Amino acid sequence: MTRLAFSVLLPVYAGDRHDYLARSLASVTVEQTRPPDEVVVVRDGPVSPEVQQTLAEFVATSTIPVVQVDLQYNEGLGRALDRGLAACRHDVVARQDADDISLPQRFERQLPLIEAGAALVGAGLLEFGEDEHDVVGQRTPPTSRAEIRRSARFRDPFNHPTVIYRRAAVEAVGGYAHLPLMEDYWLFMRMLESGAVAENLADALVLYRIGAGAYARRGGRALLRSELDLQRRMLAAGYVTRAEYLRNVVVRGGYRLVPEAVRRVTYRAAYMHRPRHHGSGQT
Repeated sequence: MTRLAFSVLLPVYAGDRHDYLARSLASVTVEQTRPPDEVVVVRDGPVSPEVQQTLAEFVATSTIPVVQVDLQYNEGLGRALDRGLAACRHDVVARQDADDISLPQRFERQLPLIEAGAALVGAGLLEFGEDEHDVVGQRTPPTSRAEIRRSARFRDPFNHPTVIYRRAAVEAVGGYAHLPLMEDYWLFMRMLESGAVAENLADALVLYRIGAGAYARRGGRALLRSELDLQRRMLAAGYVTRAEYLRNVVVRGGYRLVPEAVRRVTYRAAYMHRPRHHGSGQT
């Protein structure tokens, strides 16, 4: 099987911390058993002097080629990722967020599925607090192709910070497009409906950082507007039936409006599992 070159795509914006960013960058480069061939960092608008310094040091010292795309203003995640994809030299692209940590065998585990013909590959993740050893939960995605397609009609079947995809397959459906806070779900739904081969590994390969505002960000009127926009788009495209659309509006839309304490309990009951011990890339 041919080993494919690949890029890592990582956006950074004003809300990111420099120490988290440094840890994230190390996790996808020097700590990987199969390191990338390129890192593309998108600076989505102005960032703090500390983050700017961390980026400058990374560019200056990295043994892996680095491309930095600087956006004058904060354009939002979807547009920033589309700009970053355009700058990637390789068709295979791995996502990484500026405050998350990839376990050492992430790319070694996922890339063979891409090389075998998949266009989109995700994995499980572990949620943690300030300390990466303080794992509080585990998200395990659906793994069979049939279950991935079924679950996509109600929720995103992929953990966005874990995915690797073929840029050509992303661009074939129009890229991320602008849908605040729902860009990834809308992209993956379009990819699935276009016939893209998608896979998920159940094992957690990414440590996902949650903070005090994690559950607050999953609710509110702004997210409700994006949720309703997403459901209208899926209905208009024929991706969901009228009955599925109404169910999603009531259940998913209602979830955005309940108090944060209720949202926390509901989310953890629906998506989270008791974390298992994690080590060097295995769970």
